[in-house]
Amino acid sequence: MQTQMIGKHSVGSIGLGLTTFDQTGTQPREQLAATVRAALDAGVTLFDTADANGPGDELGHRAQGANESLIAGLLDELGVRDEVLLATKGGHLRVDEGAWALDSSRDHLRRAVDDSLQRLGVDRIALWQHHRPDPQVDYAEVIDTLEEIHDSGKVEMVGLSNANPDQIRQAHRVLGEALVSVQNQYSPAFRSSQPEIEVCAELGLAFLAWSPLGGLSSAKQVGDRFAAFADVAAERGVSPQRVTLAWELAQSPCVIPIPGAKRPDSITDSAAAADLELTDDELARLDAS
Repeated sequence: MQTQMIGKHSVGSIGLGLTTFDQTGTQPREQLAATVRAALDAGVTLFDTADANGPGDELGHRAQGANESLIAGLLDELGVRDEVLLATKGGHLRVDEGAWALDSSRDHLRRAVDDSLQRLGVDRIALWQHHRPDPQVDYAEVIDTLEEIHDSGKVEMVGLSNANPDQIRQAHRVLGEALVSVQNQYSPAFRSSQPEIEVCAELGLAFLAWSPLGGLSSAKQVGDRFAAFADVAAERGVSPQRVTLAWELAQSPCVIPIPGAKRPDSITDSAAAADLELTDDELARLDAS
């Protein structure tokens, strides 16, 4: 697979978002382990989780830390820790009945890092990302906390998530080379992060596109609003998902889509997008869709 840089680390151009990994029994552990193995076999080396990811539900089961613990266990069982750049996030919470909450206070973010270190079973987190701006905490204070966390040596690299261009520039001025990435939503159905992609390209940051297949969840959508993706896919004899990820890669050299997958065939198909070179005409049709 083609590779791209996150800080000083080379990773596959397609990553794996782990939000859909679930250890409640709906997905056999063997299936998830096979998905991890298939991802690595296809050249996928960036794995992205978060301390708030997991199957929180209406019964009041909390998800905090579940996804981190699951992926750490799978990597250890497979003996592939050294093959993965494992990224996580903090600042988002799962509370009663599976609801979401925010906490970017200094105390919480410090504690979140320590908790993630323990769940992931590492001495240092490769890439730790601030999950989402908290309206109750000034962003300048958040950035100061991120700098403190980085300087503590507990994280190698720092990333932002769901940040706007001004926040990215603000963080870059303070964090400098410690800031290596921004993770925002980007897909055929959600293209408003183009300004953030441009800022990342300018500053030398990786742009991690979360939910990159948004808009392709049903055949009706593929055949209607996003007909161009289906048409190009049919002409190429590949899936619309593969065309979508190839289109995103073509937006900028800094873009790394991180599609979710919980089956080996899904991540194998997504990884193949890195080798699908779209023509200028195809890109123009997709851009206009």
